[in-house]
Amino acid sequence: MGEALNQFVAEAQGLAAHFDPHTVFSIGGWEVTQYVIWLFIALAVTFAVVLISAKKLQLIPTNKFFNTVEYGYEFVNKSIAEDVIGSGFKQHVPFLATMFFFILICNILGLIPGFKTATGAISCTWALAAISFVYFNYYGLKKFGLLGYFKNLCPSGVPKPMVPVIWFLELFSMIIRVLTLAVRLYGNMLAGHMMLAIFGIATTCFIQQALFAGSMDLIAGLPSIAWFVLLVLMYAMECLVAFIQAFVFAILSASYVNTATHAH
Repeated sequence: MGEALNQFVAEAQGLAAHFDPHTVFSIGGWEVTQYVIWLFIALAVTFAVVLISAKKLQLIPTNKFFNTVEYGYEFVNKSIAEDVIGSGFKQHVPFLATMFFFILICNILGLIPGFKTATGAISCTWALAAISFVYFNYYGLKKFGLLGYFKNLCPSGVPKPMVPVIWFLELFSMIIRVLTLAVRLYGNMLAGHMMLAIFGIATTCFIQQALFAGSMDLIAGLPSIAWFVLLVLMYAMECLVAFIQAFVFAILSASYVNTATHAH
């Protein structure tokens, strides 16, 4: 038991470094990390899923996979775009669906043993958040113009002495959205995968103790059953989190589009 715990502590101490980005190769002055590679892999998988599903569209879907993809699109169309944005939502469905499916696929790939999730790197989530930030600001500026858009940050009916204060707070809130989008997705995905790794290490250490320490120490492997159950439960939870984080990112982006394109 003691040896298994010592081995677990020793391996867990170096766990954080396993998730740090490291340069795989360089192109000119651009250093390509493992997370960037998995970002492009996720992009390729997203393209494949969307293009193949679009090619196989049927009035009454019979393939479960294509039916799931179509349901996902309808979910974004109805439960995210229409319910959150309201009038004029249709033009934003392609963007929201792209973000939803891309982040979902990134998250799912990270659940496959040996694979990485691009959303586990802050640089990748920053890029996704920046795209969303530019998108909703672009449509806000397009609809109201520069002066009208910034004037619209302060809701109508606010007492005049409070207008500068409210306007500044709303401007700060709008700017900080790029940070909250990036950190929320990154933090949840990184923390979840680190927990999976910890439970996996603990399970492995106690199993090895039981198998190689001799028959008299077989009881030392019994805690591995508990660790394995926790690992399975955590894995199931991370499957749910993979969907929830894609949903949260998409619905927050839709909320920001609604705020930017509707007068208050």
